[in-house]
This record gives sequence, structure tokens and C-alpha cells, in this order.
Amino acid sequence: MTDWSTVDQQMRTWASRITDDLAIDVADAVHLASVISREVAAAGDTTRDAMRAVSPVSVEQRLDELRAFQLWMDIAHAQPHPAVVRAQVLTQNYICFVYLKETWFDALKAHMPAGCVTAKCCDFLLADPVRRFRNGFAHGNWSYLPDFSGLEYWAREKGFGLTERRTVVAQLDLSFWQALSRCTAYASMQTLIESAA
Repeated sequence: MTDWSTVDQQMRTWASRITDDLAIDVADAVHLASVISREVAAAGDTTRDAMRAVSPVSVEQRLDELRAFQLWMDIAHAQPHPAVVRAQVLTQNYICFVYLKETWFDALKAHMPAGCVTAKCCDFLLADPVRRFRNGFAHGNWSYLPDFSGLEYWAREKGFGLTERRTVVAQLDLSFWQALSRCTAYASMQTLIESAA
């Protein structure tokens, strides 16, 4: 089985956000990838088989895309040219919020027990304000703030009818959402693949 200590260490940067925003205990927040992996491994054969079957695209293929995405991110970080940074913003937001939303987080949430750490991560990633950002981004209703400190986007807000409301997301918040998305996806997918072997 994968040693998640490196990912756990990276996610510790966000431990206070994980405990505050997701209501996850500190002991679990500092070992987030390990906890997600344990929960998916403990889900049982039938549940894991159902998670593997949620899409015609296999979990292995999806994980390959996430690994290719990580290689792209490494290249992008090594070449801080404005055009590369803009391509990085597009790629990262698509992967973290569009590609993984319906194909993975909806299914993962449906198959994991309510209240477990994995379900709480999915709940957060599928609810407002992440949901609204995903919708604004997926529909092309977003732009950079003038000082590039975050993004502004327009999306419908529950309870406000068809009106699209402008919202600003600071880069710090966006970075947290992206890190949580990637950690949840990697830990759950890798564990599903390993449990099938």
C-alpha cells in the first residue's frame, strides 16, 4: 500500500482550514490522505467495486490523468512565464473542480458513510462556495482580479433565482480548495487500484 506520509505532510499546511471548514478532528486533519485511504480500503469489496464502476473511464485512466496533470504542474512551476501561469490556472481549475466533480466526488460521496472524513471532504468540495466557483468557471464566467490576487466569477446562488452574482475568491482560498480536491482524489483512487490488485 502507498505511504501517504508525504501527502499528509503537504496537507498539514491546511490543517486549521480542514478542522475549521470541514469539521474534521485535528488528529485526522494532519493525516488526511492516510485517513481517506484507510476509509476507502475499509469500505468493503462491494462498495469498492461500485466506486470503480461509476464511469466508463476506469479509475486507472483517471489516476493516469491526475499524474500527467501533476507533471504539467511541475513544468509550470519551473517556468513562471505569464502565459504558462495562465495555462496552469485553466488546467488546475478544470481538473480540480470540473473533471473530478461529477466523475469522482459525487460517486465517492454516494458510496462512503455519511460523516466519515472522506464524505466530509466530498461534501465540502460539492457545496457552496466551491460549487458556485465550479459553475462559474465551467461556464466561462470568470476573470482575474486586477492585481491577480484571486479570481472573480459569476454564478447562480441558491435562493436567488436565475441571477448570476459576482463573487471573489482569494488565491489562498482557491489554493486550499485545489489541495483538498487533489488529496481526496489521489488517496481514494490509488487505494481503489491497490485494493483491486
